[in-house]
Amino acid sequence: MNKVLNWLKTPKNLWKLFAIMVGSVVLFFTLVRIGLFGALPSFEELENPSANLSSEIYSADSVLIGKYYVDNRSNISYEELSPFLVQALIANEDERFYEHSGIDLKRTLAAVFFAGQHGGGSTVTQQLAKNMFHKRAQNIVQRVLQKAKEYVIAVMLERRYTKEEIIAMYFNTFDFVNNAVGIESASRIYFNKKPKDLKVEEAAMFVGMLQNPSYYNPRRNEVFAKRTQERRATVLRKMMEKGNITTAQFDALKDKPIELDFHPESANDGLAPYFRMVVAEELKKWAKENKNLNPDGREYNIYTDGLKIYTTINTRMQRYAEEAAVQHLARYQGIFNSQFGGSWKPWDTKAGKTILETACKYSYRWAALKERGWSNDAILANFKTDKHRMKVFTYKGMKDTTLTPYDSVKYYKSFLQIGMMVMEPYTGYVRAWVGGPNFQFFKNDHCRPSTKRQVGSTFKPIVYGLAVDNGWSPCMVIAPGMVRIGNWAPRGGSGGPQTLLQALKTSNNQMAAYIIKQFGVNPVIDLSRRMGIASDLPPYSPLALGAADISLFEMMNVYSTFPSGGISVKPQYLLRIEDKDGNVIQNFTTEMKEVFSDNTAYKMCQLMKGPVSRGGTGASLPAYFSYANVDVAGKTGTTNKNTDAWFIGFTPDLLAGVWVGCDDPLLHFLYTSSGQGGRAAMPVFGMFMQKAYGDPKLALNKSAKFFRPSDSTLVKDLCEESGQSIINDGSTGNWGQVDEDVSDSEY
Repeated sequence: MNKVLNWLKTPKNLWKLFAIMVGSVVLFFTLVRIGLFGALPSFEELENPSANLSSEIYSADSVLIGKYYVDNRSNISYEELSPFLVQALIANEDERFYEHSGIDLKRTLAAVFFAGQHGGGSTVTQQLAKNMFHKRAQNIVQRVLQKAKEYVIAVMLERRYTKEEIIAMYFNTFDFVNNAVGIESASRIYFNKKPKDLKVEEAAMFVGMLQNPSYYNPRRNEVFAKRTQERRATVLRKMMEKGNITTAQFDALKDKPIELDFHPESANDGLAPYFRMVVAEELKKWAKENKNLNPDGREYNIYTDGLKIYTTINTRMQRYAEEAAVQHLARYQGIFNSQFGGSWKPWDTKAGKTILETACKYSYRWAALKERGWSNDAILANFKTDKHRMKVFTYKGMKDTTLTPYDSVKYYKSFLQIGMMVMEPYTGYVRAWVGGPNFQFFKNDHCRPSTKRQVGSTFKPIVYGLAVDNGWSPCMVIAPGMVRIGNWAPRGGSGGPQTLLQALKTSNNQMAAYIIKQFGVNPVIDLSRRMGIASDLPPYSPLALGAADISLFEMMNVYSTFPSGGISVKPQYLLRIEDKDGNVIQNFTTEMKEVFSDNTAYKMCQLMKGPVSRGGTGASLPAYFSYANVDVAGKTGTTNKNTDAWFIGFTPDLLAGVWVGCDDPLLHFLYTSSGQGGRAAMPVFGMFMQKAYGDPKLALNKSAKFFRPSDSTLVKDLCEESGQSIINDGSTGNWGQVDEDVSDSEY
């Protein structure tokens, strides 16, 4: 030891020691820079940081309606930041930010000398390096190496970016907790505003959270809120000392309670949650099929690549559709529930028990007990006997109750479900998509093409369209009789003389059966395909009455053919996709196919006014939709046992379809008076249209009429066509002769 001390007494040796120390530091950082202690990011990575970027989904009216993400993060530029954010950051975190080149030696030495008691030595640039490229160190050795890398990366960042870009990157990469990564998400989630609109106290709160966002989480409880308020006051004081705010401002704000406008973001929240999930599935499929569109040659990842997806959804119409659906179901659920009080006990049947037990087996609770080695019988017994407190969904809000898991499954299975779509018939643009009553509790989407239900009488316009396109006049008087085709004889409706107008108005089954008897099943199927139905269609005569399972999505395609002048228009919900830099990756167009002449389509529009007029199956529509000068047409549908209720209708501007029923066909309305399409589904259409047409910002034409056909004589009076006749199939007496050439039945 004495030899060492003697050696250090000479100035020459002290300089040698100093040179060795400096050289060692330089060598150490050189080795860090070349990656001996672990790879550093390349310049390319610095230019394009690998932090996950959420993809954003926008409505047609330029509203952000959702995100797909691993980290809920979106990048914004320096110009989009509130100046208060920048002032608070510099005042609190790095006073000499504009003077150093990534490392503040004065702060670093002070931090070492005072062991961090007067603040750390990290600059904003170093903190950015830590946020962007490192996981937290697990021990002292890792921390020393990590700190060294932060120094090197900080210098690299300062050389590659401006000070303003570094500030923006820092705010973009910080996790403010509560699913808010980056200042753009944080501003929207905590205060429901953009970063540039933040007030000084709001900006100070965010900068205060930078020290430890979990510790200063204003949403956690009152203790944490108070702690965050005190931390905010510290930031405000530093801003005052820097001259960013006055003493009076500080005094007014330091003790002000934190006022959040909290808007949490998750898949369950916000507008159109069902729609967003459908778009996600579509985008994943698109990414697999279009690798060539990515310069990297890989699949785009909607959760990390920061794509911007522009859709056709209109937020005002979407909101009105969701409101109409919930308004109706909240009332109608009580009507449906009243049936369970009598002798009808569907859950006590063998089929009912099977449905409930199957649903139980797909629950998390069942899986957990199964992992613990329980038998199926023991688990089921537990489900039926283990009562506990829980919150359940109601249309009036969450309700505290005590139920067994088995009864909980039964409770949710007994809810009415809904599917509703709204689109523009000419463009195919989907303006609203309601897949169910509440996405958090009911995930099954009843609008998606894969969800199919029996369509009932909403299929009949296809059958009538075939007849009209083959020369049958809507005003032709026909006496179909009581139709029998082979062993099948439809029930419902008179076989007496009536026009097509009258028959569709009352949804007469005999007329629909008569038409398919004249033309055969195959021409009906062929027309269905051309109008947009891809689902399996049974090659039997009951198809005329809608004995087929078809999706609402397909039926919207079918019904678009009428108001669009004979052009089948497939529902279209994507407009374009852009990459994170705003470059258009792909534009989308609507699929269209000519099916009818415009004259046939016009006749069908007039035919379909019947069901929503006096005496029709949807005659109560004016009680919900009161704009009498608007042309409106549509068709109700009700299936056997009132299992499915439908209404699909249109105006010149909008086409909307509604299905109401239960997920399990075991459950149904006992009485047609409440379960028919005109009662269980049509009110949703009417309430939506009333809201949409009453909104001046949507600017819908309140006196719009259907298009003018090529044959202008049809506009004057559809029923002034010549050559009207009565057709008789021989079973109800002699009603006259047939002028039209009707082919023989295939049966």
